[in-house]
Formats: sequence, C-alpha cells, structure tokens
Amino acid sequence: MHIGVIGATGTIGRRVVTEALDRHHHVRAFSRDATQPQRDEHRDNITWASVDALDPKSIAGALPGLDVLISGFQPGNAAKDFTDTVQRSIADPTVYATAARALLKALESHPRTRLIVIGGAGSLEIDPGVVRADSDELLHTALDQLGLPREYAAAVRGHRDALDVLRVSNRLWTYFSPAEEIAPGERTGRFRVGGDQPVLDAEGRSRISVEDAAVALIDEAELPRFVQRRFTIGY
Repeated sequence: MHIGVIGATGTIGRRVVTEALDRHHHVRAFSRDATQPQRDEHRDNITWASVDALDPKSIAGALPGLDVLISGFQPGNAAKDFTDTVQRSIADPTVYATAARALLKALESHPRTRLIVIGGAGSLEIDPGVVRADSDELLHTALDQLGLPREYAAAVRGHRDALDVLRVSNRLWTYFSPAEEIAPGERTGRFRVGGDQPVLDAEGRSRISVEDAAVALIDEAELPRFVQRRFTIGY
C-alpha cells in the first residue's frame, strides 16, 4: 500500500511513518521543508517531499499514486516546540477547518484516495448529546487538567469545526479523535476502539500512547472501518 503522511515530522506523524514502514508499506512523507535531514530518510520504501497543507494545488500534486493520505497537520511542529504550536493554534483556530477544506478540494481530482485526518478529542460526546467543546465550563476544566491555557479552547473548537467540514463531504474521509490524554509511551497494540464517545479505562480516564495511536491509524488505512465516520481509541 502507498501511504502519504502530512506532518511526518510531528509527534504522531513520525510514529505513523515508522509504523507504516515496519509493516512494509510504501510511505511518502510530507513536511513543510523536506530538505532537512529526517529520522527515517535512509530506510527503504520512503520518500520525502514538501507540501503546503493549506494549498489544494500543493496537496493535489502530491496525491498521484497514493492509496491513503493521513493528515497530521498542525500549525507549527509540536514535536519541536509544543508551546509555539499551542500559541499558533490559539492565534488562528480557523486553520484546521481551512486545512480540511484544502484536503477535500485536492481530493476532487483523486476521488478514490482515502483521507484520514488526525483531529482532536474535544468534539467527542462525554454524555449522550453532550460535547465538551460546546461548554466553556467543561472545556476549561479539561484544559486545566491537561495543563493547557484556557485560551486553547478556541483551538479545540477549531478541530470540531474541521470535523464539521468533513461531515458534509462525500469524499472517502475518516476523522480520528485521539484519547483526551495522549503522549509518547509504549507501543502495546492493545486498545479499544470507539466511535463518537471516548473510550475510558477502569479509572474513567481517556488515554492512549502516541505509538498506539499510530497503530490504530495504520490499522484503519489497511482495513477501512470508519469511512465517512469518526473513530477514537483508548485503553
């Protein structure tokens, strides 16, 4: 399978690239500046290229030959400077919906290419019909627990808006909401999969490692279960 990864140098994107290569897929890794040395540049079955995730023409030029495009777009590179990405997201929370529109526009010329967008957890239903992103109180409490500034609520809603953009499209899209707590850790390959509600562990926590998020993403690339749907995972 030929898999493209936007944001291939990011926290999740790097793990997605590694997971795909370990499963012997062909990877086209995209970053803002593909001229910089990359961690996996000397592995077999990978090529690097630059792409502008906000420009439909740039994305469309990268699509030929791809079976699946996984977008881990973020404004900035959280793996290198997390604070910078947070501030950029707060400054322009509309960027996620803009990226979603650009991706869908690019797919007009390649309608058989599947799209998987890595989004946020704030649009998950924590109770039937109750979405954290719709409530300042619920959202601020969650951000406080995660150690993020309350101003980041705008970015959480930006992710929700991107999902809404996808939901009215007839393209072959999938939206991935990670668990509420996600960080580098262990690749276990053992987790549970959900839809529009978070998957909670025995302690009532929604959590997953970045490595297992990558496993779930490549699982979905290999065996589509959530076309034109959102999914999430957790322990």
